[in-house]
Amino acid sequence: MPSAVLCLWHPTHLRRPAPRQPRRNLEVPRSENPEAQGRSQSGGRGVRLRLTFAKQGALRYTGHLDVQRIWERTVRRAGLPLAYTHGFRPRPKIQLASALPLGFASRAEIVDVWLEEDLSPDEALRARLQENAPPGLEILRLERVDDRAPALQNQLRAAEYEVTLLDAPPEPELDRRVRAVLEAGSLPRTRRGKTYDLRPLIESLRLLPPDAQGRPRLAMRLAAREGATGRPDEVLAALSIPLHAARVERVGLIFEPQINTEEHG
Repeated sequence: MPSAVLCLWHPTHLRRPAPRQPRRNLEVPRSENPEAQGRSQSGGRGVRLRLTFAKQGALRYTGHLDVQRIWERTVRRAGLPLAYTHGFRPRPKIQLASALPLGFASRAEIVDVWLEEDLSPDEALRARLQENAPPGLEILRLERVDDRAPALQNQLRAAEYEVTLLDAPPEPELDRRVRAVLEAGSLPRTRRGKTYDLRPLIESLRLLPPDAQGRPRLAMRLAAREGATGRPDEVLAALSIPLHAARVERVGLIFEPQINTEEHG
C-alpha cells in the first residue's frame, strides 16, 4: 500500500507580491505649472489684452460659447502663447464681456485674452489676429489691461443698441408708442416662466433719423447688470413691433468708470 504523502503548509509557500515600482515623476504641462503660468520663456510676466470687435454677417447666428471657442482658435492660429487656468482641467483664459442674443449684430463686443508672453498690443499684433479670424469678426481695437482689473462681467452696467425697422408704422404712430413705453409705470413681461418688470431696465429709448433707405430707426440703452438685463426684443414687443421686422445691432457697452468702452470706428 503506497505510503501517504504529507504536505506541510508553510507561510513561505504563499506567492509573494511583486515589489512596488518607484513612482515616476510626472511632467507637469506648462499650462498647469504655477511657475510657468503667466510668464514668458525669458522669465517676464504675461499680459492681459482687451479686444473690441465687430460681429457681423453669418457670425450673428453664432452662440456665446461658440464665440469663445472661435477666439481660442484665432489666438492659436495666430501662433500666440495663450495662457490657461490652473487646476485638473485647465481652460484658456478668455473672457467675453456679455452674451449677444442670436441674430443680433454688433460693432462693440469686448473680449479679454491672457497671453503667457508680454506682447505689445500694436497694429502688427492686431493684423496678425485679424488674418486668422473668421469672416464676420473684425478687430476694431486692441489694448493692454491691468491683470488685476475686475472681470468684465462684474463691471458691465448697460448696453446700447440701434434698431432699424423694416416694416414700421407711420412716424407719428411710432412716436406715440415710444412715448407710451417711456411714460408707463411698469411693463410686466414674462421670460422663462418668470414675470418681471421691463420698464426699469429701459434707461433710454428714442427715435433716430432714418437710414439711407428712409427706414425708421430706434436707439435703446438697456440695463445689463447681473440679474437685471434688458433685451431689445422685449422692448420691440412692448412697442408692438415683431422681431422679424427689425434689424438689431449693439453699438456700445457701458462699464463702471474704469472701463468706458463704446463704439470705435
